[in-house]
Amino acid sequence: MYLDTTIILIAMVVAFVLSSIFLKSAEISMIIAASVGILFGVAHGWTSSFSRVFVEGLFTNLDIALLFVTASFFVNFYSESGAITTLTRKLVSKSNNKWVLLSAMAIFMLIPGAITGAGSISVFVLGNMVAMIARAMGLSEKKTAAFVFTFAILSAAAPPVNLWAMMIASGSDMPYVGFTTPLLVPILIVGALSIIYFGWGSKPKDTAEILKNLPDASKDIAWWRIILPPAVLLGVFLVSYYLPFNIPVIGLPLTFVIACIVAIICNPNKLSPKECWNIMDKTMEQIFPLIATVLSVGVLQNAMSATGVKGLIGITFITLPLVWIYISMLFIAPLLQGSLNYGSAVVFGAPLIFLFNTMGYNLTIIASAMSLIFPIGDCLPPSRITGRLSCEVVGYEGSYGSFLKAVLVPCLILAAVALVMMVFPDKFAFLVL
Repeated sequence: MYLDTTIILIAMVVAFVLSSIFLKSAEISMIIAASVGILFGVAHGWTSSFSRVFVEGLFTNLDIALLFVTASFFVNFYSESGAITTLTRKLVSKSNNKWVLLSAMAIFMLIPGAITGAGSISVFVLGNMVAMIARAMGLSEKKTAAFVFTFAILSAAAPPVNLWAMMIASGSDMPYVGFTTPLLVPILIVGALSIIYFGWGSKPKDTAEILKNLPDASKDIAWWRIILPPAVLLGVFLVSYYLPFNIPVIGLPLTFVIACIVAIICNPNKLSPKECWNIMDKTMEQIFPLIATVLSVGVLQNAMSATGVKGLIGITFITLPLVWIYISMLFIAPLLQGSLNYGSAVVFGAPLIFLFNTMGYNLTIIASAMSLIFPIGDCLPPSRITGRLSCEVVGYEGSYGSFLKAVLVPCLILAAVALVMMVFPDKFAFLVL
């Protein structure tokens, strides 16, 4: 059986590589690789129905996809009100200190990805504006693109929605609970060091010149219109967290729907049904590739479970010396992310949870650390999803290799912090609340 499972794994890898070369799509490649695995499983009699395994896989991560959609709706409807533009202009007019403004842009970048789970949403919504401020603070085009990318991947890894941690938890029957502080603290540390790295030695432009290049603020937008939508979102989060037995189960998707409705009501430019539909249509166009990734990962995950490939990968890594597990995590995890996107967490992350569980380690810290390493691969081929998008939004025309050099230091800092958490997870157990 070990030999048969190995043959299936090799067949799936070959199918994925060939599909990636000819079709240039990680999502379709994962579906083809999963289909090949399921067909081998049916031929061996390990599963009786191709369609059952395939369809069940599509529904594996449907809840995550639904969360992704509703969160993205909220981000785009809130952005449409002009609240973010107004806040940015206020900040620039009040202060021309580069550390204050770079920190503010970093925080702005963290929010969309943190509540949607996708750094690309942060780039779509705020990339252009953040790039304007970064250039005005004296950053070069290369550093500007690197700044946008760095905080895009940090936003994707930030709580409350970290899709890598969710995939790891889903693949190892582990509750997605207690991840907020273990993810937030290292991200704030890495973010602060990245701001210092990018801003060191730069000279900001004059305030009037910065304001001239920024989009115009929305007229008649009161502060309550800016504050109320995120306040409602945060309020529902807190009530659900601290009073779970005193209110009906709302769930994250419905929470974002409620906040989205509040954002529409608070918009000073009253939106017509057609305008609302256009925003929703634009949002779905933005996030469709990521939804496709989440669903195709589910099919791949189910195919690997049904054919024993998932167990084979887990056993292979369990038998490695611990030091090689740490080393392979630093190199293989980002490379897999570049190929499989969120599927990397299922293929590589979930099996390791079982190993660390047998060693008595704090699994929440381990999963958090691993979910900080995977986003680094978003700048690596073949997908390069966030890296490519950052360069396009910023308008960076230099070579992609020079862009990779610019993001190397922040990525190394992120990897180092994650590695320390993995090696000494019990030292960070106090973060799990």
